[in-house]
Amino acid sequence: MSHAPLRLVSVNVNGIRAAYRKGMGEWLEGRGADIVALQEVRAGDADLEKLVGEGWFILHDEASAKGRAGVALISRSAPLAHRTRLGADDFDSAGRWLEADYEFNGKAVTVVSTYVHSGEVDTPKQVEKYKFLEAMLIRLPELRAHSEHVVVVGDLNVGHRELDIKNWKGNRKNAGFLVEERAYFDRFFGPEGQPVECVDGSTGTGLGWADVGRNWAGEVDGPYTWWSYRGQAFDNDAGWRIDYHMASPALAHTVVDYGVDRAEAYDQRWSDHSPVVVDYAL
Repeated sequence: MSHAPLRLVSVNVNGIRAAYRKGMGEWLEGRGADIVALQEVRAGDADLEKLVGEGWFILHDEASAKGRAGVALISRSAPLAHRTRLGADDFDSAGRWLEADYEFNGKAVTVVSTYVHSGEVDTPKQVEKYKFLEAMLIRLPELRAHSEHVVVVGDLNVGHRELDIKNWKGNRKNAGFLVEERAYFDRFFGPEGQPVECVDGSTGTGLGWADVGRNWAGEVDGPYTWWSYRGQAFDNDAGWRIDYHMASPALAHTVVDYGVDRAEAYDQRWSDHSPVVVDYAL
């Protein structure tokens, strides 16, 4: 008996109330998703429940500051457990890291919806971003020990390689494409347990995760997942690939389809990010 794949979607909704006003609900109903990871929800539990409606199990971690960040996981089947802690006790990761365990086709799967800080050079925002990436370096191996099939999805706010940003030359000194940020991704995706020469000149140890989007698309520009609302970025496809599915090797081997739901036109967008849709044949 063959089973349909697990369809896992990740999208930064840029405020879910605004996204629903612009048509997100119709997209969600027609997309056939089993689990949807949301970032930048920027709403309360009651808002989320009212918008998403019946037929979904909802997990939601709000940010400490009202109207900021916020991550959620909505699913067609009930989660078995969930966790929100990342890093040291004094580190505020509220609204930015939500893990949940599910069962799908008799297999355990752990999904993390995360929203990494956008950062800003030479400000406390950048310090917080590095703290978050450091906490991920510690948590990722723990997740692999917890579950064979695990995937971290979301807006990671870093373009790993030059292929990931249309205007990479003009962004070398900006948050999102600093070599110090990209070095973390060299380690995330480097061969497990092997020394990795990072883009900033440092040497780290590879964690062995798979970049599902890059592995699927190959050595091509993009496919981009975010376009600024300013100027002609969307029309010119001057985007960034900053929304990821970062999968454990066992789960990465099951990928049968990958796509970015890019709107057909600028005025049909309901977020400045596009959903990243992956089918895992568990």
